[in-house]
Amino acid sequence: MAEKKVTGPASYFPSIEQRYGKPIEHWMKELKKVAKLAHMEQVAHLKVKFGMGHGHANAIVAVFRKKNGL
Repeated sequence: MAEKKVTGPASYFPSIEQRYGKPIEHWMKELKKVAKLAHMEQVAHLKVKFGMGHGHANAIVAVFRKKNGL
């Protein structure tokens, strides 16, 4: 049986880990610190504080928010 292909925002995770040198769990912990902010404010946080590109930041925030019921 073939492995299920990862789609959606999580499909960016391997390239995010490679580019920024941190596991996804690191970014999830960073977002917990700003969990009360709106989606785009969280994206801006990752972009400004860590120099993350918009697409990568948006993907992590989307998964974080879904995972945490936000």
